[in-house]
Amino acid sequence: MIQKNFDFSPQKKTKGKFKFIDLFAGIGGFRIALEKFGGECVFSSEIDKNAKRNYEINFNEEPFGDIKKIDINKIPSHDILCAGFPCQPFSLAGYRKGFSDTRGTLFFDICRIIQKKKPKVVVLENVKHFINHDKKRTLKKVIQSLENLGYNVVYKLLNAIDFGLPQNRERIFIIASKKGVFDFNLLKKNKSRKLEYFLENKDNYEYLKSSEFTMIDKKYVKEQDSGLIFVGYRNKNGFTKGIREGTKHLNRVHRQPNRIYSTKGYHPTLPSQESAGRFFIYDESIKKVRKLSVDECYKIMGFPRNFKKSEKPGERYKQIGNSVAVNVVEQIAKQILEQKLLDDNYIHKYDVLDKMIFQDHVA
Repeated sequence: MIQKNFDFSPQKKTKGKFKFIDLFAGIGGFRIALEKFGGECVFSSEIDKNAKRNYEINFNEEPFGDIKKIDINKIPSHDILCAGFPCQPFSLAGYRKGFSDTRGTLFFDICRIIQKKKPKVVVLENVKHFINHDKKRTLKKVIQSLENLGYNVVYKLLNAIDFGLPQNRERIFIIASKKGVFDFNLLKKNKSRKLEYFLENKDNYEYLKSSEFTMIDKKYVKEQDSGLIFVGYRNKNGFTKGIREGTKHLNRVHRQPNRIYSTKGYHPTLPSQESAGRFFIYDESIKKVRKLSVDECYKIMGFPRNFKKSEKPGERYKQIGNSVAVNVVEQIAKQILEQKLLDDNYIHKYDVLDKMIFQDHVA
């Protein structure tokens, strides 16, 4: 059924510099970023009922539901197609089933829309492990599918830390363009300050009692290459027999809800599977361990302060963990415009058939 809030008329006018559609929209991370640079969303799709409700609250329109049931002819013409297609089939937490998972095959529904509507640029986002899934055959299939539709395709692994957010969140971005080749090297990076600079100043945090956690001996604490500083763990039962000195904590850290990180470093990836919000930090300023608040979670994903969150506590954490880092998408949107990939009159030095140049731009 067509959503009442969408006008599917082909004569629909836009006030923006460009039009885009928001597939697998979640709570609107892509939309926030593209609207900042003058884009207007002319269609969105999201199947999760809670995410749809939150999207509607923030953007005053209800996304269409199941992408498999969309009448493509009724999707308005657009310049950019955005899709953070389901990552669970390719993530470690989702057991990396890939295209054997029905959610993985949704990529081909994206292709159906691309073939019919022919957007100038396609921006896809997925988890880090998508790159090596099935010995890179999955990524190769995606690239070949987009190339067969007449696009130049490049990809790169981007980390939110490099775009002003204190979260070690690595995601693959695949960008396909009809004209020219997107140059990732032109993205403006801004190394984030540490987590302590993003904390809220409130007094209603959920603190752990001293009996509920153990701090690691300082001689074993060090900043990891990722910028994370692991300093302790929650006191949960674990196998300790035969564990050598200084590594007792290691049998507890395979589950993120047991880990405690210093605010002097960065925060690990916020996962969508953690609906209880068990992200524990050691606040160096007060020497206490507490949960990262909901507001802080949204802040380190780049969402604006006035963004309206779900009324359901579990959904708040799930939805932000399933979103995109807004700051990263903002820089991509900025470069799509600056590299004139939407400009029909601009002559690019790269040709669709120039494979040598194309390969030089693949990360």
